[in-house]
Amino acid sequence: MAENARGKLVVVSGPSGVGKSTLLARVLRQTEVPLVMSVSATTRPPRPGERDGVDYHFLSKEAFAALRGRGEFLECFEVFGKGDWYGTLNSEVTPGLDQGKWIVLEIDVNGAAVVQARYPEAITIFIHPGSVEELERRLRGRGTEEESVVARRLARARDELASAGQYRHQVINDDLDRAVGEVCDILKRYADAAQRD
Repeated sequence: MAENARGKLVVVSGPSGVGKSTLLARVLRQTEVPLVMSVSATTRPPRPGERDGVDYHFLSKEAFAALRGRGEFLECFEVFGKGDWYGTLNSEVTPGLDQGKWIVLEIDVNGAAVVQARYPEAITIFIHPGSVEELERRLRGRGTEEESVVARRLARARDELASAGQYRHQVINDDLDRAVGEVCDILKRYADAAQRD
């Protein structure tokens, strides 16, 4: 890739419980492509072990609303109807792209649609559980959420799976090693093509 080549935006979506974070952590370690994870902002409180600026930018609702009002978000949405907001700050994306980095956004299908409208050349990958039944098994296997939360996540997952066709690539995460290899191969193909340009 030329020294001054602009970076690429990689958008990864998939239902809650499909294993996006685990898969991406492995991809980041294995790929030769210069990937950088974008850190999303949220108004939800940190969970135990989460660090501000690493896992999320944890913001008050007032601070989030102020940034939203100034147009500082590439995309942002209220998620799961709890009144908590999530979003991607422009400052997490534009400087890295200008430096030739490949910025990875792990966002939901609504956010991905907004990003695709602004960056039609984005590499979009949907991580698929294989079936709703498999996803339900994984969500229940966590044992961390109440039944009402699991039911809400499954209803949302059905909507998200219906949007999978809007992505350039779909990867079924029923075997982590294979899925990681598939994502790495997808990224390598784009990197090779960029070197030829």
